[in-house]
Amino acid sequence: SKQELLSQLNELKTELAALRVAKVTGGAPNKLSKIKIVRKGIARVHTVYRQNIRTALRKKIENDGANRKGKTFLPLDLRTKKTRALRRALSKEQANKKTTKEEKRLRSFPARKFA
Repeated sequence: SKQELLSQLNELKTELAALRVAKVTGGAPNKLSKIKIVRKGIARVHTVYRQNIRTALRKKIENDGANRKGKTFLPLDLRTKKTRALRRALSKEQANKKTTKEEKRLRSFPARKFA
């Protein structure tokens, strides 16, 4: 839950502060190697916390959108990242659309079948 994550984050931060003090005062090598582990732990907690917030936001927007008519837009940071080219590419439906002239031509001259 949110409170557990925040308390875990505070514990890790205080531990990191203590380890940094030990580093300055010339602490044992095992404490110095633990700094990296604690930093990674803090990053993990931040990641989980952010994921929880984003999923909650997505659900809220989805529920609000169900009550409204028309299409609802997701905020930019909640949209799928992909690549710039993929985001701008035509959708499958758009790519497969044909002009009326092309449709007439295909109807008049269907693909030839051999044997």
